[in-house]
Amino acid sequence: MSDESATIVQRYEPGKCHRRSIRLKNYDYSQAGAYFITVCTQGRECLFGGIADGEVRMNEYGEIVHQEWLQAAILRPSVELDAFVVMPNHVHGIVVLRDGGRGTLQRAPTLERFGKPTSSSIPTIVRLFKSVSTRRINATRQTPGAAVWQRNYYEHVIRNENELKEIREYIMNNPLKWELDEENPDNAKCGGLMKHGR
Repeated sequence: MSDESATIVQRYEPGKCHRRSIRLKNYDYSQAGAYFITVCTQGRECLFGGIADGEVRMNEYGEIVHQEWLQAAILRPSVELDAFVVMPNHVHGIVVLRDGGRGTLQRAPTLERFGKPTSSSIPTIVRLFKSVSTRRINATRQTPGAAVWQRNYYEHVIRNENELKEIREYIMNNPLKWELDEENPDNAKCGGLMKHGR
């Protein structure tokens, strides 16, 4: 076999197993506004507790996720958290980025670029939330390096008050609709807390 035939050149073929970004092209995710975020566990494993009588029953891992979600606003004066819920295998939340901040220095608007994160951008907030909660959960269950979250996450730029109201209602009603939730992989895997199992 010659060196020439041993070299395999992979040609880019759009539409064939390539991860594509779900982010809005050229959108500055550090600009002021409200964002709806959903982050799912790896394999949609029901890791954070269960649902009983339409209410979330968080276990110790769910409590860690809850605490770390709250840290986003504690650590960043320009971040406010609106409605959020920790479900058995995902988190829904509204993150509000404000202009400026409470007595902080104004920074020049910059677009986040790969390898150069912007501290109060949605990608950085989600990345740090996932990283710290993963580290804490893995320390608790003694599984260093185990994946907790899916690689990506869902985000939606909230464009008006009506949309904000609808998304708040969706988040608050999510536990009541767990049986119908598309993130519910198999109710039996979620600790058997379902009132009406399938």
